[in-house]
Amino acid sequence: MDVGGHLMRIFVPLQSRRFAAGAGAIALLVALLAAGPVSAQSTSCAVEYTVGAEWSGGFTASVTINNTGAASINGWTVGWSFPSGQQISDSWNGTFDQSGSSVTVGNAAWNGTIAGGGSASFGFIASFSGSNQSPSSFTVNGQTCGGDPGEPSEPGEPSEPGEPSEPPPGDPGDPVWESSDQWATWNTEGYILYNNIWGSGAGSQSIWANSYRNWGVHANHPDTGGVKSYPNATRPVDRQLSSLNSLTSTFDVSVPSAGAYTSTYDIWADNHSYEIMIWMNQFGPVGPIGSYQTSATVGGHSFDVYRGVNGSFEVFSFLRTSSTDAGTVDLLAIMRWLQQRGWFGNVTIGDVQFGYEITSSSGGMDFTTNDFSVSFN
Repeated sequence: MDVGGHLMRIFVPLQSRRFAAGAGAIALLVALLAAGPVSAQSTSCAVEYTVGAEWSGGFTASVTINNTGAASINGWTVGWSFPSGQQISDSWNGTFDQSGSSVTVGNAAWNGTIAGGGSASFGFIASFSGSNQSPSSFTVNGQTCGGDPGEPSEPGEPSEPGEPSEPPPGDPGDPVWESSDQWATWNTEGYILYNNIWGSGAGSQSIWANSYRNWGVHANHPDTGGVKSYPNATRPVDRQLSSLNSLTSTFDVSVPSAGAYTSTYDIWADNHSYEIMIWMNQFGPVGPIGSYQTSATVGGHSFDVYRGVNGSFEVFSFLRTSSTDAGTVDLLAIMRWLQQRGWFGNVTIGDVQFGYEITSSSGGMDFTTNDFSVSFN
């Protein structure tokens, strides 16, 4: 992206892609309960199962194991039966085994111990045909497991009626991670969060996160031209286009009604030979690199498409014709649309990033990611 001049990007080396469950699981659990998770009764544990993104013939799901007892769980295996013939193709934060409709998922090396009152989470990608019914019961280490960790709290606890159970939008409360360093990074659950302040004449910016799904920045950048920063969450993919059956993402953001910025995906292909930007909303005097090519309805949205060059790499920019703060995007459909036009070949998709390219936020403004995920198989 360019606003009144060429931009400069600093590429920070990727770190470990292994991850551990974050303390932000508590906030995630509140959201899952509100969505009506599946549970079965037990006295010492509770399992929450929630479908995330869903597309024709496929979906992602997350599973959270809550230890409602006092003693630690040292090593766990979760079991269930799919009611609709679903088949798992990939998982993270756990190792799956499936025989017919029966599934077991064992802990990874780094999340096998769940302290009393604690939790651990894993996720997976699966296919289905027809309906996508959720499992009705679960076991943990062979014991039927359920419970309701969302029961009303004891009198006097913060979540009793009339008191907020979580911080208001824009207020991270006491986040799991925060930093004001220019190139601060945090690896969590297969994602990397970047503070990423790189523009000339940039001001100050602090990043906070409870998880890769829930994070944000407080940015105070001067009201001058040129992009100052791109705080983002990155999901490494590292797959050739022809090997992907699906690549989707969901997002939900809260952004200011002042300043100049975009909420945008930034996808890199063939070792930074191609940059694909997908602007889901934009505010203020900002514009893409290159010239207008065409309009297209692809990936579940309508865009104006631009093409240009920035130094050594080509840039394709998809500007949504009307801004939105939440949605699901079929990223693979957009990549294949570019390939079908002959604008690139069977490229390797490197990173999928989502964040905020901020040109100005004078006086201090909050950008909050309420939810975000990338799924592929």
